[in-house]
Amino acid sequence: MNYEYILASGSPRRKELLKEILPEFEILPSNADESVSGAPSPKRLVKMLSARKAKEVSLRPENEGKIVVGSDTVVALGKKILGKPADEADAERMLKSLSGRKHYVWTGVCFACTKKGKTRLKTFAEKTAVYFHELSEEWIKNYVAGGSPMDKAGAYGIQDGGLVKEIKGSYSNVVGLPVERCKKAVQKIEKKRFEKAGEQV
Repeated sequence: MNYEYILASGSPRRKELLKEILPEFEILPSNADESVSGAPSPKRLVKMLSARKAKEVSLRPENEGKIVVGSDTVVALGKKILGKPADEADAERMLKSLSGRKHYVWTGVCFACTKKGKTRLKTFAEKTAVYFHELSEEWIKNYVAGGSPMDKAGAYGIQDGGLVKEIKGSYSNVVGLPVERCKKAVQKIEKKRFEKAGEQV
C-alpha cells in the first residue's frame, strides 16, 4: 500500500492519537541523532528534535513526496528538563521531584516533506500544565516496579491513575501528540494539496 503520511515514531500512544486524525499512515521510526549541546529551552528543544526526526525519515529516497510527522515530548520542572528515565532509580528521582508540584509538558511536532532535493518543514510546540498529587515513597516504588514509567518523559504516563490532580491545556499533548493542533495542520496541508490539484486540471 502506498501511504501518503508517515509517523516517524514507534510509540504506540502516538500511533493511537494520529489515528484520530488520519485513517491510514505508515510507521517508520526515526534514527535521528537526539543529542543536544547547550541548554535550549523546552520549547526550542522539542521543536528541534521533532524536526530532526521528521527530516531524517523524509530524506530517505523511498519517502520522496510523502508527509512525515515527527514528534518529541519533554517534561519541564522549573528550568530542569526531564526526558525518559535512564533506569528505575532515575525514574524514582523524577517522580519524587514532581510529587505535589506543577510542571509543564512540551510536545514538539514537525510535518516534513522532501521533493526534488528540497525539504519543507512545518514545526510547532504545545504546552500543557500538569499538577501532581503528593506521592508516597511506597506508591512511587510500586509504580516504577510496574514498568510503565520507563519509556516516558518525566517517568510517568498521564493515562495511569493516581498521579495527576489537574491539567490545564491539551490532554493528548501530555500523552505525546497535540491532536487538535495536528488536525488543523493536516487540514491546511490537505487544502493546499486540493488547491494544487485544481490548478493542474
